[in-house]
Amino acid sequence: MAKLYFRFGAMNSGKSTGLLQAAYNYEERGQRVLLAKPSVDTKGDREIVSRLGVTRTVDVVLPADADVRAAVADAGATDPESDRLDGMVRPVSCVLVDEAQFLTPRQVDDLLRVAVLDDVPVLAYGIRTDFRTEAFPGSRRLLEVAHSLEELKTICRCGRKAVFNARKVDGRFVFDGSQVAIDGVDVTYESLCANCYLTESGGRLDGEIAV
Repeated sequence: MAKLYFRFGAMNSGKSTGLLQAAYNYEERGQRVLLAKPSVDTKGDREIVSRLGVTRTVDVVLPADADVRAAVADAGATDPESDRLDGMVRPVSCVLVDEAQFLTPRQVDDLLRVAVLDDVPVLAYGIRTDFRTEAFPGSRRLLEVAHSLEELKTICRCGRKAVFNARKVDGRFVFDGSQVAIDGVDVTYESLCANCYLTESGGRLDGEIAV
């Protein structure tokens, strides 16, 4: 039976780079992969963008109301290489999902079904918590149902392991606002350890004042 894997880490921990490397490893062995990401991740439009500068167009973009299992099946039913292979459609050997924290819990359940019922391994990459240290719904569900959990590590500016994703607006840390704000020109993020996060937030966690 195939498995659902959740590989998570703070921002700048190499999640997208790891996903693209996994895709390369499968394809180097002649196997077919499908790449997917939620539509709410507008960075790069239809591309997965690694901070190392590597990009790749995804096969499936998933709106919040998408049936993920059906979308994967539809994408797998056609093969861009079929003309070269005399019309043959290659089976999908792996599904790779970037920014999986933006999936809905129901969509995560769909990924589990793809792995268990369709026997296709699923590798989901994402972050656990938002800038207020609260879990994204998709990440929470992945932590609950994934067969395998792997933390991808990165370091804080102080040298400790970074675990939180602090949001900056116009270069200043902010601790209030909507859960989703895509990294870009005005909004950026910095990965911090718990100590540095609490220092910048004045002791705040989850939007509350520490007692």
